[in-house]
Amino acid sequence: MAKTNPGRFFEDYSVGQVLPHAVPRTVTEGERALYHALYPARHALYSSDEFARACGLQESPIDDLVAFHVVFGKTVPDISLNAVANLGYAEGRWLLPVHAGDTLRSVSEVIGVKQNSNGKTGVVWVRTRGLNQLDEVVIEYVRWVMVRKANPDAPAPETLVPDLKKVLEPSDLVIPEGLDFSNYDFTLAGEPHRWGDYEIGETIDHVDGVTVEEAEHMLATRLWQNTAKVHFDLTFRPEGRLIYGGHVISMARALSFNGLANAQMIVGLNGGAHANPCFAGDTIKAWSEVLDKAETDVPGVGAIRLRLVATKGGAPFELRGEDGKYTSDVLLDLDYWALMPI
Repeated sequence: MAKTNPGRFFEDYSVGQVLPHAVPRTVTEGERALYHALYPARHALYSSDEFARACGLQESPIDDLVAFHVVFGKTVPDISLNAVANLGYAEGRWLLPVHAGDTLRSVSEVIGVKQNSNGKTGVVWVRTRGLNQLDEVVIEYVRWVMVRKANPDAPAPETLVPDLKKVLEPSDLVIPEGLDFSNYDFTLAGEPHRWGDYEIGETIDHVDGVTVEEAEHMLATRLWQNTAKVHFDLTFRPEGRLIYGGHVISMARALSFNGLANAQMIVGLNGGAHANPCFAGDTIKAWSEVLDKAETDVPGVGAIRLRLVATKGGAPFELRGEDGKYTSDVLLDLDYWALMPI
């Protein structure tokens, strides 16, 4: 019997499969320090216990995207070890803050499969849930991945494409217990702009850029225990090690601080696409568009829906060409809900 894990191939999946993922991880303050070393992350709620307490929380949570990366990384050996590409996200919700000392594990369910016309690959949809040590779901999301077939002649599983929400409703969003922005300190947060200062349709150039270094992206991917071959092995992808898409997400989110410093907590992920590959040496820049706004029943807290676009140093506000396809400079197109003081 083989002792090593070759990973699953497309023909190994079927709708209804439940995949419990190995190696739970206890999150520590080291995660916060490394995250802030890797990205220019400066949102006050995730940087200061005192700021978080002034906003009604017991302490500063671990960054919301740290929870995403830890949960995502657990899934790679079972879902995307043999992936060609991670294609998109939907129905993502952050349900509970994660704190240092919490232990996270991941479970996924296959909710859709569809073989591609070339017969060599197929798309697999999974709903992943991250649970803490109390078996409480802290985050859930759907993603879909293009996966190779081990045997092109193997019969394809029966096709089912899931019907997913294009956008989460404001009522779908979960606001952390106790959160209260009534006495929010805009000076300490870094910007004066509140929920009412943003208009639907407004675009924001986040100005700054960061050039991706080879060692940093591999360090980040190892940190999340993501074992996908394309991120490390040049014999697997000779044109260059593919930058983990989550690295691009975190970099763009951190860059968005300049203009959206008060979009403190990500609570919903409506959709996302990794439009073009990112390699070491690319300079990531970011811009945002306000897509929607909603009031909540929590004191001082508003929800703002944002499109976050990461580019390879391209001009801001250019997304698609005349053919309707993403321009070659676009790396990421992410649609999310965040919480902001009113």
